[in-house]
Amino acid sequence: MVRCLPGYTRRTSKLTRAMELIIFVGLQASGKSTFFSERFAATHEHVSKDLLRNNRNRRQAKLIEAALEEGSSVVVDNTNPTVDDRRTLIEVGREFGARIVGYYFESDVRRCIGRNRRRTGKAKVPDVAIYAAAKRLVPPSYSEGFDELFYVRMTDDSTFDVRPYAGADS
Repeated sequence: MVRCLPGYTRRTSKLTRAMELIIFVGLQASGKSTFFSERFAATHEHVSKDLLRNNRNRRQAKLIEAALEEGSSVVVDNTNPTVDDRRTLIEVGREFGARIVGYYFESDVRRCIGRNRRRTGKAKVPDVAIYAAAKRLVPPSYSEGFDELFYVRMTDDSTFDVRPYAGADS
């Protein structure tokens, strides 16, 4: 029996990284897209409804499925505030045998509004959008089907503090 490094699988005759579906959870302006750029841009496909115009849910699903079908890891960079929003994503990931990882971003409304006010153009959202997402935001939990969860906090110097997250179950 051939042993593989943790997080890797053997496909045919070559060693490849295990496929992941990473789901970001957090308010607008909590640092999700910046975190993607810094941590995953070189290794994962980026899927964000912010980048889609029409039929955003359907187009997002097709992009995720296409990437997973090719064996590529994917980051879903949306607010994903509810269990229902995440359920569909987790089901698709499981269908393709992906490891499901969640990153829950600290979502202090006041701090997110402050960061949002420094944004320009289409990146800036109305304050009411942040308040509405905050009302719907349900912290992720392992019972939803995540294999691993992390808590992400943007520090005052705009770096990220990432720690294992026990989930809302605990």
